Amino acid sequence: MSVEWQMPGIRPRVGDYARRPEVITPELARKIAWRAKAAAEPFRGIAGAAGVRPGLFPLRETGIDSSGTRQAARDYLAALSPDRREQGRFPMDDVTRRQWANGARYFLRHGLCLEDLDDTARHRALAVIRGSLSDAGYRQIVDLMRLNLTIGEIRGETDQLNEWMYWFSIYGTPESDGPWGWQLDGHHVCVNCAFIGGQMVLTPTFLGAEPVIAESGRYRGTVSFRSEESVGRDLFASLGDDQRKLAVIADTMPRDLFAGQFRDNFELEFAGLPFGELTETQRAISDQLLGLYIDRAAPGHARVRRDEVLAHADETYFSWIGDPEHVFYYRVHSPVILIEFEHQHGVMFDNEEPLPLHIHTVVRTPNGNDYGVDLLRRHHELYHRGG
Repeated sequence: MSVEWQMPGIRPRVGDYARRPEVITPELARKIAWRAKAAAEPFRGIAGAAGVRPGLFPLRETGIDSSGTRQAARDYLAALSPDRREQGRFPMDDVTRRQWANGARYFLRHGLCLEDLDDTARHRALAVIRGSLSDAGYRQIVDLMRLNLTIGEIRGETDQLNEWMYWFSIYGTPESDGPWGWQLDGHHVCVNCAFIGGQMVLTPTFLGAEPVIAESGRYRGTVSFRSEESVGRDLFASLGDDQRKLAVIADTMPRDLFAGQFRDNFELEFAGLPFGELTETQRAISDQLLGLYIDRAAPGHARVRRDEVLAHADETYFSWIGDPEHVFYYRVHSPVILIEFEHQHGVMFDNEEPLPLHIHTVVRTPNGNDYGVDLLRRHHELYHRGG
């Protein structure tokens, strides 16, 4: 039986926060500075103390045709004025790729805010996102953006919290056949996508919501993360006592995800229960759990990613912290994928302890291939060495 909990109150608003303020206070300047410094650190990627494991991400032909998504990016850029086009696109290796932030408050934002685009440009931006994702993946993104409006309605702050307060950027040159990508960045929705030939990398992807259910407002009935929550709980519930002793890695919930924003180089060792010790029934649940995150990508790319992840099944670990009947954290970690899920304390609401109404998730590609960096390096070595 789940633990009953009371709906918390609203945390008071402290000034405007979604957009860059006219005056940067010394406190805000310090917070911006450390984020900029963290994003500018030489990229290594999520790895253990032994360092990045090489050779995990070869360039290869997938047979997947992503030309439609590339054309959608071209159409989007064509819908922009020259000035906005300059503001909304960046080189493939630009530092802004690493400046995504899942909070609602302004610290570092770049690209073009969807709220500022006309209907044509906004529709074309969304077409780029839709073309990169599965139907379910795109629907989840839209639902989370709508839940951002829900919290804005609850707080009376729809000027700061709404479904279009997200920044969209194009990276690289979709006009050519070279690598390119896009980023969607804003409160609880931060998605990075890179295309290198027929390969696609959809990490880092941070998705969250507070609340996770719209009980009122324009999008009443919108719900998110129920499957990620329930299947993770089901996997833990299926474990025997000895398996749980391995899976549980701490007694206290972490304050936030280990590999969230501005933690591209976080050092994280494997911990928990090896997938090799799961029964056949438990493996079916773990496959379902992986699919909830992998299948956000367009079907062909999801299939390639699933094959990549399952090839390392014997090096994959499931970790758990918390109460399966209340609030909890779980992690799936292998050399090629890192998934984190956690119930959070309140930010928009005033609860100081975690509750199920606020959820954070992140998916990363460890060992140097977040943002497609390792594939981009190999592409450059193959096609541009000495050029």
